[in-house]
Amino acid sequence: MTAQVIAKILAFVLYLGFMIFIGLRNANKNNSSADFFLGGRKAGPWITALSAEASDSSAWLLMGLPGLCYLGGVKETFWTALGLIAGTYLSWLFVAKPLRKCSISFGDSITIPEFLSNRFKDKSHLLSIVSVIFIVLFFTIYTASGFVACAKLFNSVFGLPYHAGLAIGLVVILCYTITGGYTAVCTTDFVQGMLIVIAFIISSIIAVFALGGPANAIAQVKDFNAAAVAGSFGEAIKNSFVSNSTYKGMSIVSALAWGLGYFGMPHIIVRFMGIRSNAEVKKARRIGISWMIISYVGTFIIGTLGTAYLFNHGTILGTEAGAVISGITNFGDAETVFSATMQNMYPAFIAGIFLCAILAASMSTADSQLLAASSAVSQDIFKGLIKKNAEEKEVLNISRFTVFFIALIALLLSLNPNSSIFGLVSFAWSGFGGTFGPLVLLALYWKRTTAPGAIAGLICGGVTDVVWHYLHGGIFDLYEIVPAFLICLVVTVIVSLCTKVDSEVVTQFEAYKKMED
Repeated sequence: MTAQVIAKILAFVLYLGFMIFIGLRNANKNNSSADFFLGGRKAGPWITALSAEASDSSAWLLMGLPGLCYLGGVKETFWTALGLIAGTYLSWLFVAKPLRKCSISFGDSITIPEFLSNRFKDKSHLLSIVSVIFIVLFFTIYTASGFVACAKLFNSVFGLPYHAGLAIGLVVILCYTITGGYTAVCTTDFVQGMLIVIAFIISSIIAVFALGGPANAIAQVKDFNAAAVAGSFGEAIKNSFVSNSTYKGMSIVSALAWGLGYFGMPHIIVRFMGIRSNAEVKKARRIGISWMIISYVGTFIIGTLGTAYLFNHGTILGTEAGAVISGITNFGDAETVFSATMQNMYPAFIAGIFLCAILAASMSTADSQLLAASSAVSQDIFKGLIKKNAEEKEVLNISRFTVFFIALIALLLSLNPNSSIFGLVSFAWSGFGGTFGPLVLLALYWKRTTAPGAIAGLICGGVTDVVWHYLHGGIFDLYEIVPAFLICLVVTVIVSLCTKVDSEVVTQFEAYKKMED
């Protein structure tokens, strides 16, 4: 074992140990389910903002999107990032404060399924059941993407077998999620969010000046791309670059539509419910948006300049520059461009610290998803339906068991070393955005929404998303979040208009609208 490998291992051990320490330190702060799932609504603006954005920007931010840039997908990355930034801003603007107020007004709800059930007075509990089914389904897929990222990271940095990397990621994430709950997850997300943005800022600056400044850097990337298109790296590489030259129309709509997802992401919007006051939402919004802009600019720079930077250093994703044909055309390999750049750019220990940013992105999302999914099962199914008089300790134990169980299922889904992080995230993202997004907006802004309407919309949106995902060609190449979102919205409105709204719900809704900001 070389000194460089030992230095990287030391960096990772220190980081992972610190994450576990945070979880153990917060273990004794969970005296109730409200503490475990929502931190007692005591999170400040910085913690809330960075936790929300770090939970959102999972490993695809440092691996999936740079991989697209690396393979010539700059246009797709640009429109996707634009849609995500717009969606983030709009969700902070139109969802954050109203959701916090509304969740308190309607039964002091602490989970999204509980909020929807209380808001629409669903006495059948069908809305809770369907919500939990979709949450567990899509969060399991989403969590799998985080495990894949961990495995690819450990493989590219230490040469560990893919499945050994999966096991390490699983153990660490479970340790602090099961013990620390919401407070630990938010605290670790804050640390991880800061690490991600620092890594992007410093590395982007170094990459630009290592290539001779902005003008020279752009020129070298153009030369590299021109060489690829000219065929010097083979016909397969040529196709990977040229395929993005006609990126327009439906492709742009699909990329921008990623922004719709923010209205329905349980692990993100639950952060809005946990902030300690409505007055701090504005500050949190500014912090969150600033973080996102810096991070996406970093994604562009590292992903785009990675081609020229790594080529100049005699290697592209671990292969010799003259034998890059097989390496560059594999999207799974391209997703390691950030880690490859870090290892070429810094001394071993510093590279190890910044590579932890990838681990941070994976963990910050996986822990939030596991917590949101477990809260849905334990709070909304176990306590809400199975044992309504369950003690807090029982609910917490069920939640911890659920975290463990869902993590194992996600582990099984991530066993394939060729799994695409971006593909897994894309499917899960559309699932949440297309099912919960319209319901959350209607719950906050339309008092006429009924429980039957919400149930029908949720089911139709979820089914549309899953079916559309597996259809291809023509209109079916449109990102599935668009039809799922529209169908969920239209069906909810139509069925609500055809059914009677509960007068008590209307009265409570009007009271919520009059609550002070």
